Amino acid sequence: MLIDFSGKTAVVTGGASGIGAAIGRALKDSGASVHILDLRGDPPVDVTDSGAVEAAFARTPVPDVVIVNAGTAVPAELTATTDEIWLRTISVNLTGAFNAVRAAARRMTPARRGAIVLTASTNSYDGEPLLTAYNASKAGLLGIVHTAAGELGPYGIRVNAVCPGLIRTPLTEAHFSNPALLKEYFRHIPLGRGGEPEEVATAALFLASDLASYITGATLFVDGGQMATKFGAWSESNAQFSGDRWTLVR
Repeated sequence: MLIDFSGKTAVVTGGASGIGAAIGRALKDSGASVHILDLRGDPPVDVTDSGAVEAAFARTPVPDVVIVNAGTAVPAELTATTDEIWLRTISVNLTGAFNAVRAAARRMTPARRGAIVLTASTNSYDGEPLLTAYNASKAGLLGIVHTAAGELGPYGIRVNAVCPGLIRTPLTEAHFSNPALLKEYFRHIPLGRGGEPEEVATAALFLASDLASYITGATLFVDGGQMATKFGAWSESNAQFSGDRWTLVR
């Protein structure tokens, strides 16, 4: 089913690459007028600068859809997480999201309509090693989702989140080029593989569309079933790992 966004205006933060770029393309292919807010955009927009975000929103028509996606991650052990890593990660992932949601809400509430979708993560729920700052920032996004959904619902504005697992993007390319790492990581994913940005985009567009008209304050996992399982789904007793995925052999 093609989701139709003809005549709609969409804003995507962090839309120059990876998941954000895939969402932007999908919105455009579905008929939306798409505005990208990114450091690599034209003009560049730093989501950590609330003034820059407000100015960027002021340059666009009142949005029907806002995708809050800008993010960063710097792996480091807890004790090696510097103030710089912590502050930069929180600033981009959490403060940047707040700046975008607030700017969107200020314009959507008078219009009494709109859908906001944040890119959270499976890390919003678990504590993946070496990612203290990232995990904390993504967990914080759920606080924004829940609170904004409650406050903005009376204005006809829905606020939801997608929670991707390991998705193939420039940020994760090092993982996807390491077969030994993938074999063990994907052992715990029922679908036996990582995801593609387009698969997250499809979920985000659903939440942003009228098909999700009675959904707000929700999170949608796009993780191949990773968060649904406790123990490894794959074993060499009946499967094999080849390339970048597990498959059954009998």
